[in-house]
Amino acid sequence: MSYVGSYIWSIRRLVGSRLLLAPGAQVVVVDDDGRLLFQRRADTGLWEFPAGACEEGSSFASTAAVELAEETGLQVSEEDLIAFGCLSDPEVHTIQYPNGDVLHCFALCFEARTWSGVIQMDEREVIDARFMTPDAPPTPLHPPTSAVLDMYRRYSVTGVFQVG
Repeated sequence: MSYVGSYIWSIRRLVGSRLLLAPGAQVVVVDDDGRLLFQRRADTGLWEFPAGACEEGSSFASTAAVELAEETGLQVSEEDLIAFGCLSDPEVHTIQYPNGDVLHCFALCFEARTWSGVIQMDEREVIDARFMTPDAPPTPLHPPTSAVLDMYRRYSVTGVFQVG
C-alpha cells in the first residue's frame, strides 16, 4: 500500500508530524550465496532492508510479506519467514522523515531464504536494490538497518533471537 491511504497516513492527518509509535517488520532476504538484499530509499538515498509499518488487521509476518512484495517485487510465504530479532531502541529506531514526520518504530525482523519472483522496485520508494555480502554492505546505510545487520550477524552465529 502506498503511504497515501495507509494507517499511518490517516493518523498523521489527525496529529500532524508529532511522534507516533508504530509496529512494523523488516526482512533480511538471503540468497544462495549468503548475500543480503539491500535497497536504496528514494526519499533519503540511504540503503536499508525492505521494511514497513503494519496496517490495521495485519500481523508482523503479513506486513513483512506485503512490504517485501511492494518494494522489491519478491514474493515470500509467511510460513517461510523466520523471526530472528526485534528492534525497538528509541535511540536507534526513531526516524524523522524529510517532511518532518517522526516515528518510533517497533520492528520484528525476519530472515527470508525462500522466495519467488525477480526484483522489480517500486520507484516511488526504492531507486536501487542489490544483493551484497553482510561484511560489505552498501553505504550510506540507514542507522536502523545497521543495527538490524549487526543483530542478524549475531543471530547467524548463535541462533539466538536478538533484541535491540
